Formats: sequence, structure tokens, C-alpha cells
Amino acid sequence: MVTQPLRPAGWTSRHLRHIAGIFRQGQNPAARVYESIGSDSFLALAPGWLNLGLWEGPGCEEEADAACRRLVQTVAAALPEGGVILDVGNGLGTQDPVIVEVLRPRRLVAVNITEWQLSAGRDRLREAAAQGVAGDATRLPIADQSIDGVISVEAAFHFRSRRAFFNECFRVLKPGGVLSISDLSTERLPLGPLELLAGITQMRVFGLRPSAAMTADQIAEAARAAGFTAVHVTVCGDLVIAPALRLIRHRLRAALTAPAAPAGQRTAARLLLGQVELLWRRRIIQYILLRAVRT
Repeated sequence: MVTQPLRPAGWTSRHLRHIAGIFRQGQNPAARVYESIGSDSFLALAPGWLNLGLWEGPGCEEEADAACRRLVQTVAAALPEGGVILDVGNGLGTQDPVIVEVLRPRRLVAVNITEWQLSAGRDRLREAAAQGVAGDATRLPIADQSIDGVISVEAAFHFRSRRAFFNECFRVLKPGGVLSISDLSTERLPLGPLELLAGITQMRVFGLRPSAAMTADQIAEAARAAGFTAVHVTVCGDLVIAPALRLIRHRLRAALTAPAAPAGQRTAARLLLGQVELLWRRRIIQYILLRAVRT
């Protein structure tokens, strides 16, 4: 009889590859992260969604799906209606039908470097009549000046380079085209052992490169350097990060009496959540919306 190697209950090969990637990142660390998170994570704020939401309330279960939809609606609303729209880093595709509802585009193209996400989201892409394309945000497989609007929801901090991404967006947008994204900024570098540990751990766990640490002003300046004008940044962490953290904390506390995931995963989630709360409470991280025009 052949016996299988022991593995902690609830941990899959995807999780183990993610853990290995913390110590040795590959060419596409973001793909490992989201492969590990999967399409049904117990920490996803609402089924099918991977963003933090834009909240009207303090962060409760009843608003979670609406908050995730509202974030996409808000980012999409900055783009021109009825044109050719490019969604860069479209997650599980849940946002693409929402983009269609808001913009009624002539054509929607969704680019994702994580091929399994494109596969997992194929039904949502079909619902949106969107074309899914495997590709890198810093080397977009899109023709010059062929796009009316580019949207990217909570993905730019994963890209190899925001500057390269902005350059690519400028290249593919038509004159007068609009870029609209939501993003996480780093407003100052961590200081002291607790902040440094939290910052380094989060970077490794979420497959981030050191270049991801940019302030809101630096992100805006990178867009201007690519050629964009009318660059406008809205800071909104109090409506995004704070409520999302509150809801996740509530879920983890509730899991003490009604487990929703293996104990090891809940313990790891509590440790990581505590670190993110530290980074947020000390205003090291912030959440922004950015809109820019290609002239």
C-alpha cells in the first residue's frame, strides 16, 4: 500500500507553493499569491470578489457584496462610455459584468497574467461578452492607440513596475483616452522592528517587489512622467481599508466558535491581519483612486 505524505488539514499544494514563494519568489509572484487564495477564500469579502470594497457603512457582512461592486462602479465611472475598454488585472472576472453595466462598452478586453484566473472567470467573461487575454500589464498585448479607456482595480501594486504600466497605458490609449485605477500606496517607509517586520512580511506574502512602495504623490508623478495630464488622486483609505479590516477581524473572531477554515489558516490570517492593521493605524499604507487623461 502506498501512503500519502502527511499535510496539515486544509492546506493544499497551492498553499505550499505560495509558502515556498515567500522565501524564493519566481518570475510571477502575484500568480502564486492568487493561486493560493483561490476562487473561494474564506477571507474574500464577498463571493467572487478580491477587492477591499468601497464602503458606506463600518464594514458589515450585509454590505460586503455591494461595497465590492461599488468600488468597481466608482473606478469605471471615470471612463468614457461606449468605447473600447481594457481591464488590466481583472481578478476572477466578477468585475467585468459590472464594468459593462456602467460603461456599455463597444468592446471589453480583460488582461490577466494569471491564466488560471482567466479560466476560473470564463463564465463571467462570457456574461460580459469580454475577451480574456493572458498578458503582462507592463507589456500589454494591445495595439497602439486602440483603447478608449483603461481600468485597473486594486492590481497595480502587483505589477513589475507601475512606471512601465503607465507607459503601456499611454501607448495603447487613443488621444483623449482615460486611465482609471485603484491602488495601494506606501506613504512612508516602516521604522522600528515591528513596522519593518510587518512591512517585509506583507511584501513577501503578497508577492510584492520593493518598487511597489510608492507614495500617492509618487504614483501620480509616475503617471505624469508617462505623458498623462489631468492626473487626479483621491485618497480614500477610511472608506476602503478601515471597513474591510473591521469585517475580516469580525470573521476571524466569529470563527473561534464557528470555524470557517482550518485552524492553521485562521491563525496565519490573524497574524497577517494584525500586521496590516499596524501598517494602516500608523498611516504607512493608504488607498487611492487615480484618474488621468492621455492627450
